[in-house]
Amino acid sequence: MTKRLLILDNASNCLDMAMRAQMAGWTVKWWDKPHEDGTFRRAGEGIVPKIKDFNEIKNKWLDWADLIYLPDNVLYTSMLEPYRLKGYPILAPSPEAAALELDRFAGQTAMAKVGIPIMESKGFFDYDEALAFAKKHPKFLVSKPSGDAAKALSYVASDLADLEYMLIDRWKATPALRSAAKKDGFILQEKKVGIEMAVGGWFGPHGWNKWFYENWEYKKLMADDMGPNTGEMGTLSRIVRKSKLAEKVLLPMTPILQKLGYIGYIDNNCIIDADGAWPMEFTMRDGWPTKHNVTAHVKNADPIQWMLDLVNGVDTMECVDGEVCISILVALPDFPYSNITMKELTGIPIRGGDDMEHVHLSEAMLGTAPVMVGEKSVRLPTLVTAGDYLAVITGTGKTITEARRVAYNAANKMRKTPGSPFYRPDIGAGRMKKQLPELHRLGYAKGLEF
Repeated sequence: MTKRLLILDNASNCLDMAMRAQMAGWTVKWWDKPHEDGTFRRAGEGIVPKIKDFNEIKNKWLDWADLIYLPDNVLYTSMLEPYRLKGYPILAPSPEAAALELDRFAGQTAMAKVGIPIMESKGFFDYDEALAFAKKHPKFLVSKPSGDAAKALSYVASDLADLEYMLIDRWKATPALRSAAKKDGFILQEKKVGIEMAVGGWFGPHGWNKWFYENWEYKKLMADDMGPNTGEMGTLSRIVRKSKLAEKVLLPMTPILQKLGYIGYIDNNCIIDADGAWPMEFTMRDGWPTKHNVTAHVKNADPIQWMLDLVNGVDTMECVDGEVCISILVALPDFPYSNITMKELTGIPIRGGDDMEHVHLSEAMLGTAPVMVGEKSVRLPTLVTAGDYLAVITGTGKTITEARRVAYNAANKMRKTPGSPFYRPDIGAGRMKKQLPELHRLGYAKGLEF
């Protein structure tokens, strides 16, 4: 009997997942939250059946689905909570569990409660009050928002003047950000100088799955970590059965996760120095492009069944211990500012996008465009763009170098896409050349090699 997958998306994150589910024999229904102006997102048109009437979700599709999946935790968790409590097969956090990420105060409190050493932090709802505190406590140079604020608002200041400029001259001067701060709050955190490294795992009624996902994010737009935060331009990851960092900052959370009835992925991002591992924040959901790294790491023939098994308290994830993965975001200009410049990016023919072993499409759809057939240009149905976030490319291997070679070979094939697609050339390299030997010296990421 065909299994049925319902995806409740808020930003066209799940095209790749939906396509792979269909290829494995699942029937898929995908709700992709419309744009703020009410127009429907076009990602997946002609590829995956999309729900157009939100009211049908509760009236029809929740009872239809064998698995209900949320890629994010900002929307729909409250709507789904009564169904979760009734035992519906939902792979998403409860609102209380999501608060460990969305409410910075709650996340820090939970870590302290189970004995995880944390960096000192203090919560605020007013930028002037935060600055007054920082002037008395100048080591508090990291600001992080709570709620549904743009993660690009996370800022590590170089000194007090830098922090003052961001708090007062930039954020306070912007009405929307000032309102968000008053509504959801933010924290100032002491600044630790060290190496950023995260680890995640999958938790269900049975406890932890046997695999842990160590990862290093590349958030800046340009090579050598220059330019604005974009959310993320790519990730270096490794899948392992044993992780020193997981033992320090994930496993102690077991009793809290059990009490919350948590099902899904949980990640803790840390600063590592000679004194230990200092957690910064939880991610209580699948991250992006981390979800694509995980897709590349998981070897199950059916890419969805292991997630349904997780909901049911069974660990069936199949991975290769120690495998390395590189993911690379391929974007189109004016990313990351297309929502400001409003450049039209729909309908551009995608070149090299049919390599599903390595290519994970995002804002793409089926359209019509000129394609080469032998020596002739013929207008045919083909993959075309539906926005600026084109695809994530993954490559795996036994070493960082091998994974990079595979990923960048696949990414290079997409450069013939019109519209000047681009990506960072240093995912998995760059700062890791210096940081990896230091991590090894401190006892972390053992076995990860170039």
